[in-house]
Order: sequence, then structure tokens, then C-alpha cells
Amino acid sequence: MEAFPFPLSSIPNLPLLFSMFLILYLIAYFIVFRSWSPKVRPEASSCFISLFHGTPAVFLATFAIFSDQNRGFSSPNTKTQNLVLDYSIAYFLTDLLHYLVFFPSDILFIAHHLATLFVFITCRHVVFHGSFAILSLLILAEVTSFCQNVWTLATARRHDSQLAAKVYSSLSPYFYAFYSVVRGILGPFFMYQMGAFYMSGRADNVIPRWLWISWMFVVLTAIGILEVSYTMLVSEHVWNAGATNVYLKKKESQRFVSKSVLISS
Repeated sequence: MEAFPFPLSSIPNLPLLFSMFLILYLIAYFIVFRSWSPKVRPEASSCFISLFHGTPAVFLATFAIFSDQNRGFSSPNTKTQNLVLDYSIAYFLTDLLHYLVFFPSDILFIAHHLATLFVFITCRHVVFHGSFAILSLLILAEVTSFCQNVWTLATARRHDSQLAAKVYSSLSPYFYAFYSVVRGILGPFFMYQMGAFYMSGRADNVIPRWLWISWMFVVLTAIGILEVSYTMLVSEHVWNAGATNVYLKKKESQRFVSKSVLISS
């Protein structure tokens, strides 16, 4: 008697991966961050699943790209590349659900996730070409994610945790510099190459012009949105840096006073 009425390998990748990210989110919300304030638990849970997507997606996408000897802006998707696309689609669907449930008024990020899903889904399930370009953009988008998620978690707890305050204070300059190089230099350079290739018409027979124009528009808009958010983060850090240093000095003073009292006793 078979354990399952159908082989597990026949289940499409997307439902399995979506279930995985959803379970990870629930584990984070109800177990990992159960002692955190209800105000920051959803965002912390979102960062948690992002840790399981961002860096792994960079390595998976890199492997998928370089394992394809015929890689190019108009090359057909390989099975490995389709798997990475499904992996990212599952993550963005889960994170979109997170925003719809906990932050339905955050139109900016909801629109960002919907637009990103449009690009991934059309590449994966509509034209079956162009994954080299999309996965390369995924690498550029996610290579900073680990640093960003650690920074975000530290930001959420910097006012009630001395360790978080130190991480936030020390990590911020490096995070901003890394982010600036990737999003401000490497990203636009790759977008220029991508746009130049598609505008030449060499992909029109496999990727309709309206679609690659949509991809370019979505990516450029997403870069613009993220740059606005980045500028706001930098401004906020400048204002918060002083408060964080005051917090650390206050903690050090309290520790010194406590030690003095113990010694005098």
C-alpha cells in the first residue's frame, strides 16, 4: 500500500515553497518572537522569512545562471532557473500576505510586491524566457538583504536592548555604504545593459516588447521607491544616532553606578 496516493515529486514547486515560507512566518510570529512587543512582532517575522529568502536566493540564482552555458537576456529558462523563480514568488506571496494582514495601509510596499510578482510570474509562467535578466536583478536586490534584516531587527529593539543599540550604531554606516554601491552603481549599470539589449529588438521574438518594457518600468520604479525609502532611513539614522549614543552612555553610567554601590557595600 502506497503512503501517498500520488508521488510527492508531482506536486508543483510553488505550493510547496509557499507552504514552507508560511510555516516559517508562523514559527517566527508565535515562537521565535513571542516575547517581543506586538507592535514589532509582525515586522520581525517578516525579517525572519526574508533571512530564509535573501541570501539563499543569491546563491541559488548565481548557481542557476552560471550552470546555463547559453545564458543571455533572451535565453530560455532552465529548470533550475524556474525553481529559483518559484522560490522567490513563494516568498513574495507570503510577505505580501503579511502586509495585507498587518499593514494594509502600506500601499508603497504592497505595490512593490505586486509589481515584483508580476515580473517573476510573467518570466516564469508566461514567456519562459528572460530569467538571466530577472535572476541577475534578484541577486542585486537581495545581496544586501542579510545586512538589511539584521539592521532592521536591531532597529526594532535598539531602545530596550543595549546589544541591539550597539549593533544598530556600528552596522548602520557599513549597511548604507554597501547598499549605496549595489543599488546606486551596480543596479543602474546592469539596467543599462538590459535596456540596451532589449531595445535592439534581439529578444522580440521570445519576449514581447510590451512585456520587457513593463519589466523595465517596474524595476526602475522599484529602484526609485527603494531609493526614497533609503534616503528616509539615512535621515532617520542621522537623527537617531544621537539618541542611540545617549542610550548607550546611560546604560554604561547605570552599570558604573551599580558597580560602585556594590564596591562600597
